[in-house]
Amino acid sequence: MPESSGLPELPRTPAATAALSVATRYCSPGLLNHSIRSYVWGVTYAGAHGIAFDDELYYVSALLHDTGLTEPFDSHSLPFEEAGGHLAWVFGVATGWPEARAARAEHIIVTHMRADVSAAEDAESHLLQVAMSWDVAGRRPEEFHENSWSVLDRYPRLDFATEFLAWFEDQAERKPSSAAARSIESGGRLRISAHPLDV
Repeated sequence: MPESSGLPELPRTPAATAALSVATRYCSPGLLNHSIRSYVWGVTYAGAHGIAFDDELYYVSALLHDTGLTEPFDSHSLPFEEAGGHLAWVFGVATGWPEARAARAEHIIVTHMRADVSAAEDAESHLLQVAMSWDVAGRRPEEFHENSWSVLDRYPRLDFATEFLAWFEDQAERKPSSAAARSIESGGRLRISAHPLDV
């Protein structure tokens, strides 16, 4: 259901509330806002394209998808999305989800840095890929232009681009076979730095 601002209302289930607490504690303000925006962009995109999805599952996955970049959960060897996926599985089981549902959150988070997944194949993974690629790299601007400024008024970018680029470059240097390294090698630095919402 949209709020009076026209933005989707954030889920308020026990798992959703707990995920917001975790993300608020461990993410910087810029990374937290990115995670929430990734949920909002995804819901917006789903509505425009008639994509049915699990709202709670998508929200929890969006909030936790970059926790593997944070110092407490950064793995010395695993790519950040795999580390974040493991955290999501532990989180889901701890909040009372069946293991299969927790595994879905893990899969969505790992998949967000992989090859594109169609909405028909996996709606939540598709939404996170689309939303994240817009918020990080400015892809598909035609999908999000209309409500961009109302989203940014509520969840500003702050110093997200600078922080995120530093994290990605660090991941690329320490984990040269990772998806983050491939992203940097294929022009990710320029895409992040030249995001249309930051220039």
